[in-house]
Amino acid sequence: MGKQISLNLDGAVKEIINVNPFFARHETFHPRYGWIKKGFDGAKVNPKVFLQEDAPIKLGVGKNMASAIRYWCNAFKVLENDSPSDFGERLLGENGWDSFLEDPATLWLLHWNLLKPSCNAAAWFFTFNIFRENEFSQDDLFNTLCIYRDSIAPRIAESSLKKDITCILRMYVEQATNKASVSEESLDCPFTQLGIIHTAGDSRHFTFRVGVKANLPAEILVATCLEYASFVGREQRTISISRLVYDIGSPGMAFKLSESAVCDAIEQVTRQSKSGISLSDSAGLIQFSFTSEPKALAEDILDKYYRRKVD
Repeated sequence: MGKQISLNLDGAVKEIINVNPFFARHETFHPRYGWIKKGFDGAKVNPKVFLQEDAPIKLGVGKNMASAIRYWCNAFKVLENDSPSDFGERLLGENGWDSFLEDPATLWLLHWNLLKPSCNAAAWFFTFNIFRENEFSQDDLFNTLCIYRDSIAPRIAESSLKKDITCILRMYVEQATNKASVSEESLDCPFTQLGIIHTAGDSRHFTFRVGVKANLPAEILVATCLEYASFVGREQRTISISRLVYDIGSPGMAFKLSESAVCDAIEQVTRQSKSGISLSDSAGLIQFSFTSEPKALAEDILDKYYRRKVD
């Protein structure tokens, strides 16, 4: 299956997607409940907390887990070079959008943040954007990831790729567990709530669930569409729905959406608020239009969404 997929990305696309060749930096740990908030708060007190010998004590976890928390907080971009980022402050700071990560919709926002430029999780970017099979086995994903690895970081060991694939599937796929012996290790990762990857028949075969996601708020989706437009639009005020759904690095690929799901979300936000956005149809080409700078519009939509949730 893997050898049918072309990975020859042109220079323009590589510049837009901006994926760093980082593999297996998570110490085999998927993100756990509380880790992102714990890491952000620790770095807010002292940005050098992860470099100190007593970091595991201050974070209340083992040494490898402390390294994993550092990795995930930077990968999700709530930290930037171990210091709180602007996004981290808006989301997790005092009076932030969702300071304690209580809204399940925030998981979608973090998933998007993990994949958007500059992405520090190359295997994750590959899985959601470049690997185009909806039904696959663990081996299919590994074999095709090896081809991708060869094009961006040929010295990375296959063992690192296997660790990434195991972590991805553990992160997004709900696990069958023995309820009588629940431990922290057996608990599902919070990102299984996205329901974006499911098992297909047995524990080694999987499928992406493509289409509408009932727990993905329209505002979160529209904000990511605007942010994507800010990356690729060269100051244009329109972008086609097909680009938002099918382009490498797009919200449609990250969230596994259909064109109708994206259109419905845009129409819903347009009806609910005066956000300066609209859909237009020109000669059969459906376009997403916005009246001002898309990144600022995205932040405004997110701010209003979270403020309304609090109210």
